[in-house]
Amino acid sequence: MDRHLEAFSRLLAAYHLRTQAEKGEAVTAVDALPDRYRTEVLDPRAAFAGDRVLLALSDGTAVGCAVLTAPAGGGCELKRLWTAPAARGRGVASALVGAALARAADSGAGTVRLSVWRWRTDAVALYERFGFRVTRSWDERERLVCMERTV
Repeated sequence: MDRHLEAFSRLLAAYHLRTQAEKGEAVTAVDALPDRYRTEVLDPRAAFAGDRVLLALSDGTAVGCAVLTAPAGGGCELKRLWTAPAARGRGVASALVGAALARAADSGAGTVRLSVWRWRTDAVALYERFGFRVTRSWDERERLVCMERTV
């Protein structure tokens, strides 16, 4: 990840800025993001220490990302799946989800879980195609869907 750290940070910034806007809390700069998200963008190496960062590259340019947390309690969590708008429709997100599931299996995890905002219907459909099913929420935020699948 070191050589693509800046690109990963840019993808995270786009992800978080878009998410805040979709939640009705639009901010125009990373400095205005909530602390936990701003920290991820400014220091992704520390924020995701021990986790597996997956980057999708097209001609050497990072066009998508995902984070698979280190296994804990028999499972991993898939987070921060994002495809740059210009690269959408080319299977980037599917490739990242497939790679994350393969890494989870290699790590010995029995399950992979994730949370996704209810309004991201394309993402929910993608996860369902990969066998994720809605499960009881572990996060009390409104409009958040929690999903899980076995590996």
